[in-house]
Amino acid sequence: MRNGIVIIISIFVISGCDSLRFAPGEEMKQNAWLHERSTDLTVKIADDENVSPQLQALAELNAVQSKAFVLDYGLPKELPDAENIEEILSEENSQIVQTSVSMSALRPDAWEFADGAIDLGIGVAGLLGGVWGIRIASVLRGARQKSQALKEVIQGNELFMRQHSQSAESFKTAQRNQSPQTR
Repeated sequence: MRNGIVIIISIFVISGCDSLRFAPGEEMKQNAWLHERSTDLTVKIADDENVSPQLQALAELNAVQSKAFVLDYGLPKELPDAENIEEILSEENSQIVQTSVSMSALRPDAWEFADGAIDLGIGVAGLLGGVWGIRIASVLRGARQKSQALKEVIQGNELFMRQHSQSAESFKTAQRNQSPQTR
């Protein structure tokens, strides 16, 4: 049982959090909807101005692709004004776009994710109850303590390298000589 828990935690640590993302917020939903409205308007203008067939085809492709973002994110609770070019290019909508870009770059903190996974495991162990539930909860509490200790060591190492940049290369070289399990 203990090996299974170690394997699960190891998978989370090895895979990292690059694939994890926060659920889209209201601004991101509004941005996706603004993008769809912008591409729809671009298609209309491209047709009205009789631009090249290639540019019309690109505009139409963008409009279809944009619909996927809205379907993925969902509609916002409040739709921004976007009936014409002036509304789409308004300062308010520019703020929505900038906020969305900032939010898109955010990822969950690996330590918060690990703590959440451990808390979930402790909760499940509590539901199981009995001897196995108590043992699992005990192992997970120990894992939480080790995770906190590891976090503190890593933060200390990063602080050391920032404050002693002249020693940073030697420090990195020493870490490269560690076994894969230690790294």
